[in-house]
Amino acid sequence: MNSLTEKEKKLNTVLNKLKNLSFKNPELDNNIEELKNKKNQLEIEKKEIEDKYKILKEDYELLSKKIEEIKNNQKLEERKQIEFSEKIDELNQETDTLLEEIDKWQT
Repeated sequence: MNSLTEKEKKLNTVLNKLKNLSFKNPELDNNIEELKNKKNQLEIEKKEIEDKYKILKEDYELLSKKIEEIKNNQKLEERKQIEFSEKIDELNQETDTLLEEIDKWQT
């Protein structure tokens, strides 16, 4: 019977140790906390990058519009230049015609 009592005591001791046993792993907790911190940092960086991208996109759109305006202005200037050249050609022709007429009258 003594043996049975000793076994019961030992079993109770082991059960108490098992009850007090902690299943928490501090290293795992530290790793989880570190991962949470990294995740937060990455989210902050992501937000910053998205903000910068948005600004760059707006700048790109603005510059694209300006370039388009410049191209349109160049086309307009080219047309004006062509019209001006045509007018000069017309005036030259008229001048030549007038000179011919003057020559006819003088002879």
